Amino acid sequence: MKIALIAHDRQKPTIVKLATAYKPILAQHELFATGTTGQKIMEATGLPITRFKSGPLGGDQQIGALISENKMDIVIFLRDPLTAQPHEPDVNALIRLSDVYEVPLATNIGTAEVLLRGLNLGLIDFRNVVHDQASNSINL
Repeated sequence: MKIALIAHDRQKPTIVKLATAYKPILAQHELFATGTTGQKIMEATGLPITRFKSGPLGGDQQIGALISENKMDIVIFLRDPLTAQPHEPDVNALIRLSDVYEVPLATNIGTAEVLLRGLNLGLIDFRNVVHDQASNSINL
């Protein structure tokens, strides 16, 4: 599975703790992240991560583009709901794309933990069906 890891500034310590706690699960998958978030997770865990630009500089949109091409399976985006974000339209677009393409999205630590545990149990295998359908439609 391809997993995007994103966190607003005040949530970066939390996503690093999450990645550290679930490193054995995350290590089995292909990881992507926005700039600083990815750097902090790599430094703390040693996990390989494909990094995009920071969120305000277009990283959220880069991940959104992968979602729109069905090339992202899970998004963990730990948001800071109490701080105004200058790139809020990009954040909303990413959330909307996750809904449109039925990509599981966690916006807080509780949901992120449930997603990762579910992933480990095989409960997100429906994403493989999405990939198979996309492949079949291309071959038609």
